[in-house]
Amino acid sequence: MANILSKNAHLEQLASLKNTYAPGVLISVLVGLAALYLSSNYGAPAMLMALLLGMAFNFLSVEPAYAKGLEFTAKTVLRIGVALLGVRITFGDITALGVTPIITVCAAVGSTIAFGLFLAKRMGFNSHFGLLTGGSVAICGASAAMAISAILPQSEESKRNTLFTVIAVTTLSTIAMVLYPLIALALELNTTEIGFFLGGTIHDVAQVVGAGYSVSEEAGNLSTFVKLLRVATLVPVVLIASFFLMKHNASHQGNKVQLPFFLVGFVLIFIVNSTGVIPAAPLELLNALSSKLLLIAVAALGVRTSLKDVLTVGIKPILLVVMETLFIAAVILLCIFFTR
Repeated sequence: MANILSKNAHLEQLASLKNTYAPGVLISVLVGLAALYLSSNYGAPAMLMALLLGMAFNFLSVEPAYAKGLEFTAKTVLRIGVALLGVRITFGDITALGVTPIITVCAAVGSTIAFGLFLAKRMGFNSHFGLLTGGSVAICGASAAMAISAILPQSEESKRNTLFTVIAVTTLSTIAMVLYPLIALALELNTTEIGFFLGGTIHDVAQVVGAGYSVSEEAGNLSTFVKLLRVATLVPVVLIASFFLMKHNASHQGNKVQLPFFLVGFVLIFIVNSTGVIPAAPLELLNALSSKLLLIAVAALGVRTSLKDVLTVGIKPILLVVMETLFIAAVILLCIFFTR
């Protein structure tokens, strides 16, 4: 009798959990699927479509039935998706580039983040916004924005800043995909230099692939490798940033500094992936799963943010992201001309 009662109580808990989280998770999945459809049929960036479609359903965020599921998707699902990004890069990918490209990319990433922090302060923003925008531009666009936002203090302002940053870097990345190959050809860069320029400057991986292979297969291969090297810098950047953020919080709250679980997961997956023990098919599945989870999380973020809030950001944040984008492009071009 006791076992039956215990089982019934357990089922009631599961039913309660399902009713609490399912509606918000389901709406995020549906918005994500709609964004994928638009992306595959019309060539629109999936992340951007998920955000815009999500904002169209912002009225659901005030409904208690959807609130917890949306929060779970925007936070927990996001962190799982970021952890799975570790399947995209290996030690072999990094070492295959040689020493000079590695130093150049690390210098470009570090200097762009530093520039973002400096410029954000001069423009009246806090360091968190400078880190968010600078890191997104320097590393891997929307994915980096989501990863960095996960370690920042959460508030309505932080949600609005994350949404703005994802929209801004995705839009600029799409523009760069079209313009940067033309700029590279106008500057008379050779195929190797074009690949390095595109991989070292365009924000999102998908746009790097599109731009690189629009020039040639060789440029596409190199630009993808360089881009993956930038993705690999996500680990040390988030690690260092989270250490300083949590150390600062711990000094006020008396807590111990702990690493975010998604960062630990990213490193572990990266290490296992580098050993080559994971077959190709599961790797492709995990990579696709990471993209889908991030897309669903972005959709949830869109639902939780109103368009009116986004439109209040003003011109200065846009100028900040544009200046950061131009900065990393200038750094990479200077390195190319200097090492000729």
